[in-house]
Amino acid sequence: MNWQGKRVLVTGAGGFIGSHLTEKLVREGAKVKALVHYNALGSWGWLDRSQIRDDIEVIAGDITDQDCVRQAVKNTEVVFHLAALIAIPYSYQAPASYVRTNVNGTLNMLQAAREHGVERMIHTSTSEVYGTALQVPINEKHPLQGQSPYSASKIGADKMAEAFSCSFDVPVVTVRPFNTFGPRQSARAVIPTIISQCLTGDTVRLGSLSPTRDMNYVANTVDGFLAAATAPAAIGRTVSFGSGREISIGDLAQLIAGLIGKPIRIESEETRIRPNKSEVERLLADNTLAKNLLNWTPQVSLEEGLQRTITWMKDHLERYRPGVYVV
Repeated sequence: MNWQGKRVLVTGAGGFIGSHLTEKLVREGAKVKALVHYNALGSWGWLDRSQIRDDIEVIAGDITDQDCVRQAVKNTEVVFHLAALIAIPYSYQAPASYVRTNVNGTLNMLQAAREHGVERMIHTSTSEVYGTALQVPINEKHPLQGQSPYSASKIGADKMAEAFSCSFDVPVVTVRPFNTFGPRQSARAVIPTIISQCLTGDTVRLGSLSPTRDMNYVANTVDGFLAAATAPAAIGRTVSFGSGREISIGDLAQLIAGLIGKPIRIESEETRIRPNKSEVERLLADNTLAKNLLNWTPQVSLEEGLQRTITWMKDHLERYRPGVYVV
């Protein structure tokens, strides 16, 4: 697709992945509206510091407000829907807020996309909907398992997208990123947690060390979003983005420490461990469909992505609190 002049809306545009996607779209020539969550400080999240902030139309609102969503989607050709509540530990404390934002918010987006006749809506899922792998690698036919309130809410959102595709022919593509990481990610995620502790001390405190994850650098994920928005055969499909490589949390911490060049001690803290049946023990992507349907493959390796992230975090360490468990 030629993005030049294309009218695009990105929800969750001030967040980690959303800000990178918004910048990429602007560089490609798209005319971007960025929906950020309204807050009393007037913050646009990561877009506050972005070099493209003067090249976008920022809308402060809330995806749980139907009128706000309807106005944001109006006169838009392509919608990238990333806005969501994502922290798994907090979903144990406030599950209703996850249903309200992730399920009802997605419903509002789908209804607005249908009403305004958008060309395509990219709905963002997560590998957490697969739960602990029943077989590996995990492809898109793997059963969905709601092992946390967060994952259950995302399953609900995915099924709502599926329903609008089947019932009303809304041109939806559901993309399912595995564990995306990179600059700007908050300490709610494991990689910034490890890096910030490595940079400021010699002890890294984590939860369970044995679970494995498929880590994918943010630039790879953004490329996947754009591919999903352009491939003709993607409409009505669900596509996973992963590297096809798994690593345990404990080994990941050692790898990061090695890249930083610092010996560390790893400790498992009980307060960081998820409820036993809720912990997803293994995630490993089968990215065959993404390769065949979207012509997408990850270009940045785990090691290169980690090095880029470490470099960035060294310059932005004041934004993190290494000794605090961020829920």
